[in-house]
Amino acid sequence: MAPMRGWSIPFGRWMGVEMRLHAFFLLLAVVCLGISAADGILRGLGLFFTLIVAILVRETARLIVAAWLGLRLRAVLLLPIGGMFAYANPESQENANKGIGQFAMAFAGPLANFATGLALVITFLGSSNDIRLLDQPWVSSAYLLRSMVWMQFGLAVIHFLPAYPLDAGRLLRGSFARTHGLAPAGRAAGGLGQILALALMILGMLLHGPWLVIAGFFIMIGAQIEDQGVFFQSVVDTVHMREVMLTDFATLSPSDTLADALARCVHSLQEDFPVVRGPQLVGIVSRQRIVDALRNDGNGYVQSVMSRAFQVARPEDTLGATIRRLTAGRGLSLIPVTESGRVVGIVSVQNLMSSMSLLAEQRRLEREEDGE
Repeated sequence: MAPMRGWSIPFGRWMGVEMRLHAFFLLLAVVCLGISAADGILRGLGLFFTLIVAILVRETARLIVAAWLGLRLRAVLLLPIGGMFAYANPESQENANKGIGQFAMAFAGPLANFATGLALVITFLGSSNDIRLLDQPWVSSAYLLRSMVWMQFGLAVIHFLPAYPLDAGRLLRGSFARTHGLAPAGRAAGGLGQILALALMILGMLLHGPWLVIAGFFIMIGAQIEDQGVFFQSVVDTVHMREVMLTDFATLSPSDTLADALARCVHSLQEDFPVVRGPQLVGIVSRQRIVDALRNDGNGYVQSVMSRAFQVARPEDTLGATIRRLTAGRGLSLIPVTESGRVVGIVSVQNLMSSMSLLAEQRRLEREEDGE
């Protein structure tokens, strides 16, 4: 999820899925206003929103197809070339990348844009003969109705390029992954996507086509984000809990008073504490819960405020499995690591995010050294 959250802005939930807008949309808005300087700010904003509408058409269709396939989504990151999905579980991600699922997800967006573009053509030609859809420039702030049509067609066509993370590029990666594995396929497809993006940018500069340059730029950005996501996944699926768990941690007893527990909190950086009776784990309590209970009800015992709903991990569990436990549990912020019924470490959201970033950097350096 980290690649999803970098440089993105949340703007609510749609069809039960968290929607995030990449900050590069602000750059695109500035570009549209710059291209449309001679036509005025309103037309520049109109041009920007024609692209927004095309992306919403595409992603709505993909969300509907994902629901039809029974895929569970956690979040969608919207880029100026379309959306990138984060799946809620490994099964959904696997089903989206194999069989009918990968073709349905790949063709849903382009077909929706083509159908919308065709509907706009029929509507405009049926209502007026003055709209010259074939005149150039096809996309311009001076001709917003024509731009609405060609923005839909253009977004559909561009996703047939075999450049990852475009739809055709995803199919290519899926085919490559079946024989070479997901991580090598992701790196190869991401590299090809960046090469094709660069070629598109150069072609745009030679033909004086700003939209080709813009498309190439955002394809390159999308390929880099996807490459980070694939590498991130390769880290979490190969690292085990014994490598990232905190082994220097404090515990509380259910018979501790809340005042004593608060004193322990003062001398610890932990936000959450395992509650143990002898060697046995019996609950989890947060420092905020302790403070709230003291304020509202006065002094009492830890067992009266601790949560008995918790999950545990084993030292040999993978980081990916633990992340799924953390994200699946409502309000879950700590997972104790147990061995033979004894707590040997803890994993919290705070230290997990830090550890994952450090591990990813360590693995990247190791990969670069191996490449040398």
